[in-house]
Amino acid sequence: MLNPSPGTVTPRQGADATSQAASAAREPRRNRRPQLAAAWFAALVSMSAYCLAMAVQGTYPFGPRSRAVNDLGNQFVPFHARLRDLMHGDANGDLFFNWASGYGTPFLADFFTYLMNPFSWLVGVFPRDSVEFPVFLVTLLSVGLAAGLMTVFLGRIHAGSPWLRALLSIGFGLSAWMITDGFSDPMWMWGLVAFPVLGIAYDWCLHRRRWVLGALLVTVCWAGNFYTAAMATIGMGLVLLVRVLLDERPAAERVRVLARAASMTLIGVLLAAPVLTVSLKASKLSQPAPEALYKGPPPLTEYLAHLFPGGLIGRAPHISVGMLALLLVATYPFIGRVPLKERLMWLGLTVAMGASLVWQPTILLWHGLAMPNGSPYRAAIALTAVLVCVAWLALARRPRPAELLRGTAVVLVLVACVSTTRYMTRGPWLLAAGGLVFLALLLALHRHQHDRRVRRGLTVALAGAVFLSATCAVLTTTRLRDSMNWWQPKRTYDSRSLTAYKQLKATDAWPASRTDPGPHSFANNDPMLLAGQGGEYYSSYLPATTADALQRLGAGWYIQGRHTLSFNDPAGRAIMGVSSYLERQRGGVGFVQRSAAAPPVVTLRPPGTPLDGTSGDASVFARQERVLGAKLYEVPAFVRAGAMTQGGADTALVPGRGWPLKADRPRGAGATFTATCTAGTEAYLYAPWLDGRVRAFGKTVKATGKYTMTSNPLFRLGTVPADGRITVKIHSTRAQFIPERSVGCLDRAALDRTVRHLRDTGPERVEAAGHSISATFAPGTKGTAIVSVPATPGWRCSVDGGRPHAPRTLGGLMAVELGDGASRLSCSFRTPGLRLGLAASGAAAALLLVVAVGHTLRTRTPRSSSRSQRS
Repeated sequence: MLNPSPGTVTPRQGADATSQAASAAREPRRNRRPQLAAAWFAALVSMSAYCLAMAVQGTYPFGPRSRAVNDLGNQFVPFHARLRDLMHGDANGDLFFNWASGYGTPFLADFFTYLMNPFSWLVGVFPRDSVEFPVFLVTLLSVGLAAGLMTVFLGRIHAGSPWLRALLSIGFGLSAWMITDGFSDPMWMWGLVAFPVLGIAYDWCLHRRRWVLGALLVTVCWAGNFYTAAMATIGMGLVLLVRVLLDERPAAERVRVLARAASMTLIGVLLAAPVLTVSLKASKLSQPAPEALYKGPPPLTEYLAHLFPGGLIGRAPHISVGMLALLLVATYPFIGRVPLKERLMWLGLTVAMGASLVWQPTILLWHGLAMPNGSPYRAAIALTAVLVCVAWLALARRPRPAELLRGTAVVLVLVACVSTTRYMTRGPWLLAAGGLVFLALLLALHRHQHDRRVRRGLTVALAGAVFLSATCAVLTTTRLRDSMNWWQPKRTYDSRSLTAYKQLKATDAWPASRTDPGPHSFANNDPMLLAGQGGEYYSSYLPATTADALQRLGAGWYIQGRHTLSFNDPAGRAIMGVSSYLERQRGGVGFVQRSAAAPPVVTLRPPGTPLDGTSGDASVFARQERVLGAKLYEVPAFVRAGAMTQGGADTALVPGRGWPLKADRPRGAGATFTATCTAGTEAYLYAPWLDGRVRAFGKTVKATGKYTMTSNPLFRLGTVPADGRITVKIHSTRAQFIPERSVGCLDRAALDRTVRHLRDTGPERVEAAGHSISATFAPGTKGTAIVSVPATPGWRCSVDGGRPHAPRTLGGLMAVELGDGASRLSCSFRTPGLRLGLAASGAAAALLLVVAVGHTLRTRTPRSSSRSQRS
């Protein structure tokens, strides 16, 4: 039988659960004050330890080294900059649509997934050039809140000193998962908060209390970040299952507890349904991610080594919660005052959860049935929560010296087993040795457990040891991480980026035309970081239609199209209505603002223009011409010099595949190609999957293509000389093919004439709102209106107020036929999945309201009856 505690259910046979809940509610306030004080203590100590480690390391905001590493710099600082712009009314677009990135892309799924941590909204109270500071606060405050709430939750699974609970909760807030996986993803930090919150909600189910409030807490967790909330729901659901199995109520009562928890979870999740339906629909419509393959579990010794704090190696679950917790977890099996059944259940849960993190079927279950790109062990956060729970169940029983020494022996055996692993660098060794300090303090606490003054002093000393150990764990792990090239910071806000921001704002002409942030020199989402309206966009929700349209028109991409780039050729910029853009200065220092002749964002094509699906394009050059509606390029024969004399058939053109290239030696001759164009035209090379070096007209361009991960944009080779001869030498790093028609020669005069024509025949006015765009033409205008926005699902367009319908496409851009003549085009974006989510959320809210009202009426009637009897 479990020891009684304020939050643990051990009722007498036939006791009334409602009366128990009422008794618990009458707990004196003076007993609650220490609980609250301990929670604040855990929050402040964990945040202080993290700040001290950052200050010693010299990391922002305490030093010059930026925190903007990996996706924190590439995605989340730019996304928070956009959130700040939205809050201040400075953004192009709204929550539903983002006009800045990808030449126009849906945004609500990004908002739900990346910006729903409530602390993210602090960005609105800071200047735009200080966005990195509130992003830091998201991490810091999430750590503090998680530690404080975990202090409360541990008191629900067993009674005991709130101050000792707080010390273990610090280990949860600053776990190895937080230091390595969570810190660079602000939205995941809400997962730290979700674990104790859901634990508290499920504890209410054990007591048949606060079902409505519990459902609302589930909603808060799932809305804040559904990805980690799903992990927290599984993890805390398993904890609840163990607690129910250990409870002594009749089986029917325990089943009702589980049913209550299940229904509470279901309603809570349904209340957050828009987050799920919008995100899942956007994921389905997104560019497919590179296939993630699980390479198998790490060696057992390396896995076990991660129980020790302060290290960082390869691919293994990051599960350390500090040496104090590890010592107590090792001691737990030997504590005689803990019933054997309880020990077996909790230890079994710990082992099973640990195994589930490295077995592929359960890895998929933890991560929503999809193998993550990146670490496959993100669900390790769940094991850290369970380890802290087991550590508290041990500490709450005040283990005796013999029991602690047995636990220490287990830790020493563990050290011996992992001593030869790569993980055990200087930091883990020092912190493991520091475990002896915790052992000595725990032994002293047991010896002086009846001397209040000495016990207080020892608790203070234990708190100091926890603070120093946590600080050192954060510091040593951070130093190891910062020494790796992969974790080098991105440039987000500095003098260069702020100068670029001012340049872009000074020339902003949206929606008449676009101002492109240019050469992708800062984060992977420069349009959100710097403002403007460019093609660069990096997100898990990048629409497949956007990636395909831009790549087929000559723009580059990375990560198999999950990171698109802006056009860097004149025709591509004209297609998208780019009137100014940033260009890197020679030498790579600084940027210069360039102007470009550009048509408006909405243009007109004559009746009969061949739309997508009605004709094929022989090359990217033909595709650009069809979109712009004019002849712009010469596409000469691209001939390999000596194709049949230098290697025979393996150098000859392969129909349908192109020219084969061999892997070139470091000083090899490479492959030479020739073509002939009109003198004065500009030669461009399109070889999207080429990996190597291209030399033409005295300069060398590096190509980094890799099918299908990295697609090169159009490369400018140079101006065709007077003799019209183009010689291209390609040094290939591997065996591959390049297109048969790789070179196109652009007639700039023809492009200028086309742009002038599109301006002259274009609309009188173009207007763009948050998620809509409209154009006003002269009355009776005929033809096809082209909106230079990728035709992502969700767009509906109407002509002269007619019935809205999905637009057709030209080069992947929106195309709307004006019929017999019209004067106004209106297009509006409707987020796929939003209506379904709102309907589900509304139904859940109605049910929740019915339950709340019914509960109020039921509780009011007995009170009225009792008052009548007293009177």
